[in-house]
Amino acid sequence: MTKDTDISASVPEGFHLPEQRFFGRRKGKPLSGRQQSLMDDFLPTISVEVPEGAAAQIDPGQLFDGKVREIWLEIGFGKGEHLAWQAGHHRDVGIIGCEPYLNGVVGLLNHIEDTDTSNIRIYGDDARHVIWKLPDASVSRVFLLHPDPWPKVRHARRRFVNRHNLDDLARIMKDGAELRIGTDHPVYREWTMVQMSLRDDFEWLAEGPEDWLNRPDDWPETRYEVKALEGHATYFRFRRLPRD
Repeated sequence: MTKDTDISASVPEGFHLPEQRFFGRRKGKPLSGRQQSLMDDFLPTISVEVPEGAAAQIDPGQLFDGKVREIWLEIGFGKGEHLAWQAGHHRDVGIIGCEPYLNGVVGLLNHIEDTDTSNIRIYGDDARHVIWKLPDASVSRVFLLHPDPWPKVRHARRRFVNRHNLDDLARIMKDGAELRIGTDHPVYREWTMVQMSLRDDFEWLAEGPEDWLNRPDDWPETRYEVKALEGHATYFRFRRLPRD
């Protein structure tokens, strides 16, 4: 880990990245001394390392020393409120959180240290680096909450919900695993509905409007949701259908 918190430097040589970026800026206000210390000293102890080699994979069980019954994944955890809540309410579940925004990573690190939480691991960059290296049928739940909507038509290919990423999620998700997608943006809401309607490996769990317009009890509200709400939030829940 370098002193300037360039987490992307840990990406192995030869690990080619697609052109699409699904996130915006990487860093906000300058880090305090304590925050920099968390990045330099604490983050390496709970960070996810992306292994080198085309055939190399992440061993989810080894990440948590075999002490968890399931592995969950959050793509873009923001300030980490939702991930921290889930980890606190499901101590027997190991949660991998991916977030390229460095100030968000610091926020979650601070919570983990203050609460002595042991079932969270962090990757401070593009979640796809981790997804590509996870084994088939290894994840029981995936969260994608309030992703950047990229509302302009010319930026549509940057939206995380697309055929290629959904193919990758379908591969790593166990049969019956749940995919949760939350958004308050009308463009992303419609985009998600269209993209998911084209899938034959996921089913929408909503039986009526109240099922996707009302937030489930185990889906905590985040500060981002309260602050950035552009309309009625949508709470999508999809189930990974059994493989043939």
